[in-house]
Amino acid sequence: MNKRDFRLFTAALLFALLAPALPLYALELTVDEAVDYALKNGKNLKAAAIELEIKKRESDTSWNALLPSVQASASLVRSNEVHNSFKNVADMLNPLYTFHGIPPVTVPEPLEKDYWKAVGNIGITLNFNAALVNEIRASRADYEAGFILWEQALRETERNIRKMFYGLLLQSEDLKLQETTLINAENRLKQAEIRYKNGLAPELALLQAQAAYENQKPEVLKAKHALKRQFDLFIFLLGLPSDTVIELKGTIEPVFVDIDAERLIADCSNRRFDLASLNKNLELMRLRLLSMNLQSYTPSLSLNYTWQPVVTDIGKDWFKDKNVIDNGSFSASLVWNITDTLPFSQNRIRTRSLNDNIRKAEIQYEAVVQKAENEIRSLADSLNQRRLLIEAGKGNIELAQKTYDMTLEAYRTGTVRLSDVRDAETRLNQAELGLAAEKYNYLCDLLDLEYALNTNLCNF
Repeated sequence: MNKRDFRLFTAALLFALLAPALPLYALELTVDEAVDYALKNGKNLKAAAIELEIKKRESDTSWNALLPSVQASASLVRSNEVHNSFKNVADMLNPLYTFHGIPPVTVPEPLEKDYWKAVGNIGITLNFNAALVNEIRASRADYEAGFILWEQALRETERNIRKMFYGLLLQSEDLKLQETTLINAENRLKQAEIRYKNGLAPELALLQAQAAYENQKPEVLKAKHALKRQFDLFIFLLGLPSDTVIELKGTIEPVFVDIDAERLIADCSNRRFDLASLNKNLELMRLRLLSMNLQSYTPSLSLNYTWQPVVTDIGKDWFKDKNVIDNGSFSASLVWNITDTLPFSQNRIRTRSLNDNIRKAEIQYEAVVQKAENEIRSLADSLNQRRLLIEAGKGNIELAQKTYDMTLEAYRTGTVRLSDVRDAETRLNQAELGLAAEKYNYLCDLLDLEYALNTNLCNF
């Protein structure tokens, strides 16, 4: 093996050993793609989908409460004593026969088969009360309440993923600024070393530049570690494998929306999930209250039919009509539990408690309406204020950038100190990060308002 082949073999071996530990590519995600991943793969949503499917199945099959109960059974029965009517008659007549000199009648002893009977039974029972129909409606309302919670979970997941996506972009922007600051500090250190060697700057200036560079390193490492932790959490929420490497595609550039709080309250507040959920729960409680009243004040109809064939002699053909007796019957009954109508009965006490809970929920609904209006006004005011701050922040960046450039040029000519450069750079970083933070806050407030109204304000 020559040197070239040996180098190729070594490279191939190293690649084979390291390849499983290295990601093949980074998964690029836009904010919409991230939301799509979370909605399809999120474990919490999968569990909520199963719960919704259970409620849907119960709603679709709630009519089975009207099905009759059908039971079938078959038994072999052995009697302790055989009832023989012929033997009883013979026992009565034999004394007369003996008196007249007639030989007594002899009745053979029963055989084992005479002790056994075969009994079949098919019973059909139908119990009906007006409350059953109402319970079917309640089951449907329960599913609709679950569907509202499901939609709320979807919308909440979408909002949280979008917030986290833009939050990661903001953290990445902060890291870039800190890395740029570190590079600038390194460049100033090199410049200070040159100036010191050439006798153009004192040793103190060199030490200050070196301290500024060394102090910036831990800040960059902390920012990288914090960003990695947030990316790990983001990957978990998306339902991706933990070793997935993702790259975010997007910018923190909000679309400004003209907000009229009173118009939004009038047009969209009825779409809120909390109000819709309370409304559906109120409907469900009223249906259950009606069911309890129907159970108390209306009778129940009970229909029962039983077919019970009995084989009298198991030693003969079981399917001959003369060997089979039908002991079945049919009954129709009206049953009314009068105790449930008494005001101090358990049923009526539960009814009054449920009625009080309905009144409490109605008060709670009014409170939620008022709270919702305050929330919408607060978010609208915050959005309008942040829009003004973003416009002002753009001017601050231009001023800070100009100040930094002039200060840096003055430092190169030796007319200002290093601390002046660091101060100017800090103000520039603060202005850039502050603008990015205000844009992020505007996006978050807009997402919160859209969630609160359950609508898309960009298309409203």
